[in-house]
Amino acid sequence: MKFAKLITLLCGALILAACDSDNNRNNIDEEFFALQVLHASPDAPPVNVFVDGVEVLSNVDYKQGSAKLGLSVRDLPYRIRVDAITSGGDVTVIGPAELNFEADTVYTIAAVGGVASGTLAPAVISQPDTAVGAGAARLFVLHGAEAAPTVDVFVTAPGADLTAEAPVGTFAFGETIGPAEVPAGDYQVRVTPAGVPGTVVYDSGTVTLGDGNDFVVTAVPNTAATATSSPISLVLSTGSGTAELRDVNAPTGLRIGHLSPDTPEVDVVVNGGVYLADVPYPAVTDFAPLPADTYNVAVQAAGNPGVVPIGPVDLTLEAGTFYKVLAVNFFSSIEAWILTDDPRPIATDAKVRILHASPTAQDVDIYLTAPGAGIADADPTLASVPFQANTGYLALPAGDYDVTVTLPGTKDVAIGPATISIENGGVYTAIARDPLPGETEFGLIVLNDGFPVEE
Repeated sequence: MKFAKLITLLCGALILAACDSDNNRNNIDEEFFALQVLHASPDAPPVNVFVDGVEVLSNVDYKQGSAKLGLSVRDLPYRIRVDAITSGGDVTVIGPAELNFEADTVYTIAAVGGVASGTLAPAVISQPDTAVGAGAARLFVLHGAEAAPTVDVFVTAPGADLTAEAPVGTFAFGETIGPAEVPAGDYQVRVTPAGVPGTVVYDSGTVTLGDGNDFVVTAVPNTAATATSSPISLVLSTGSGTAELRDVNAPTGLRIGHLSPDTPEVDVVVNGGVYLADVPYPAVTDFAPLPADTYNVAVQAAGNPGVVPIGPVDLTLEAGTFYKVLAVNFFSSIEAWILTDDPRPIATDAKVRILHASPTAQDVDIYLTAPGAGIADADPTLASVPFQANTGYLALPAGDYDVTVTLPGTKDVAIGPATISIENGGVYTAIARDPLPGETEFGLIVLNDGFPVEE
């Protein structure tokens, strides 16, 4: 989000009478309210948000939200519109909705539900704009996870036995709990199916609620869930932006690839033990969920611990983040290329990332064209792409594409054309690689980066 642009636009728009989140009252006759926005739709693309036709938030992605904005109360309703950013152009997905706002009230507008399910809609919740009591913190909770059942929410001392505790509330999708104040201090937030305190589906671990903290907490779908991780995550709208509070047991995920063309089979050693044995070129493993932690990792010649071309190095894998670790370059310069993946699907497009892992090819041009169309009359989709370049995920409409890699500024084909088929909601990584041993043809590895493989 471009907050500098946001503030500039808000200050210049006639719809506003004040433009700071502290609701300064320069005109004692004016009345004000506060507004914050949250993207909580798990399969919606990034969005732009408009107020009375003025774009006030740009490129807001899932689990991101705005600061709390001070606006003036008026007789006419405000017109709120949300446009999704897609490969085919911006598409209005919410509104324009005409909304009236009352003075001295904090409003949170969250886009919840799904695009694919046809349930995407704004959830508008409000609470009085009052100060938090001395020595207290305030929570206002919204159930924004469409697929989750009716749940009980427990906010207790850390480690408390839930069978001896009463939930602070029971609610279903779209409903709220609070706002409620609790004494500042350490707490544990746990969520269970309604009436089943022995089945915890979300556990925050110990969290500290500070004096004066004032959070709108939205339960959202966990788009990177494995079979053993929580189906939800919590997003905190803090008044100055958003922060995510993941389940304390959220795993990390690891995928390892051998893409060094002149390096023989290798063993991957983790914390002193062989994690993967006899990995050949050009193999890339499936995802393996792991506890979030720091791991000591080395790559050695298969069955030969004395030859260690990479490491050992300490690799910190964070909870809820999924990694690719690729051994790349020639043996004499072999190194670990560490990337993070984004498995969240977008209903309106496919997400495609291209990695250049061919040390022989060096700089290249990359073409994405219709099957059989050729590149003679096409401009490169990506020009002068260097070795170890990562394009990031590109939004593309579903269909078949030819991927062709050429020497830069020429039509001299180095790789392809290789046809790939992608679907809306799919997440893919295509890796350009060197030829197989004894061959001369370069290749393309296409990986599915979608939901990690379940245990």
